[in-house]
Amino acid sequence: MEDVLFERRGRGGIITLNRPKALNALTLDMVRAIHLQLDAWRDDRAVELVIIRGAGERAFCAGGDIRALYESGKSGNPYAIDFYAHEYKLNALIKRYPKPYIALINGIAMGGGVGVSVHGSYRVAGEGCVFAMPETGIGLFPDVGGTYFLPRMPGETGMYIALTGARLNVVDCFATGIATHMIPAPQHETLTQSLCEDDGPLEQVLSHAAVRPDEQSRVLGLRPSIDRHFAAASVEEIFSSLALDKSLFASETLKTLQTKSPTSLKVAYRQIREGAKLSFEDCMRLEFRLTNRFMAGRDFYEGVRALIIDKDQVPEWNPSRLEGVSGAAIDAYFAPLPDGDLELGA
Repeated sequence: MEDVLFERRGRGGIITLNRPKALNALTLDMVRAIHLQLDAWRDDRAVELVIIRGAGERAFCAGGDIRALYESGKSGNPYAIDFYAHEYKLNALIKRYPKPYIALINGIAMGGGVGVSVHGSYRVAGEGCVFAMPETGIGLFPDVGGTYFLPRMPGETGMYIALTGARLNVVDCFATGIATHMIPAPQHETLTQSLCEDDGPLEQVLSHAAVRPDEQSRVLGLRPSIDRHFAAASVEEIFSSLALDKSLFASETLKTLQTKSPTSLKVAYRQIREGAKLSFEDCMRLEFRLTNRFMAGRDFYEGVRALIIDKDQVPEWNPSRLEGVSGAAIDAYFAPLPDGDLELGA
């Protein structure tokens, strides 16, 4: 069975991530195949739009195949770096794709799944959508363009999501701009047919099917607290601010942050602050610098071991405390690569 399927239907090209048992996690071969197909459809006049979706009901795409990245990185195999290079090039292609690119998101959308959806023209979220960037919990950083889109979310919500890995539901995604439309998942197949077969404007087709939220966004409801704490000038100041606040939100958030890799937290904090001032392409180049440093470090492998391989849920971060992560160490993550930055292609 193919891990990714491609279909022509009417005026549309359809991509289906087809690893439902693996939550449609991306592999290098899948990333390469999607890139090649998008190149072909870009130059095909009969293809007017592209739709991407995930097979099964549990996930749109849970991210990259972390176990494969872990095993290749530990053995010194170049697979991990190759994967990230091709993944970031695909993210950049989606961001600047000249034809409408529509992601139908239901179930889990995390990490790499965010990268193949959030940069598209339209992000259609179903009622089961669960969005997160959980990388600081496995000793990594929120990549796949997180450097660009997270600081452009309302207030400090992007920083909050980047550091804590907080999960957003469909209402949160719509309220914060992650999703452009809310359309119930049972309607996604009918929507696909309409988008591909109808001659009407895409916006009209999407708007006709869309629903309005019948509840308030939890994340936006927390914005006063999020903005107050996460606007701080450093990760240490965020911790201190939360510690002084006796609210349930503050205590739970602080407890969550204390489980994350201190190195990842400090890198992610600087990443989000710098990303607010960078172009999308420069954000992707920066992420490739960071990826190279994390793959050569220790915390990623320890985080994956603890949460995914052994599942003891007790990673031993090194350094284990924020004060042990020096400014010079963080500077080294952001320094230019000896062989130059990633070439993103035309």
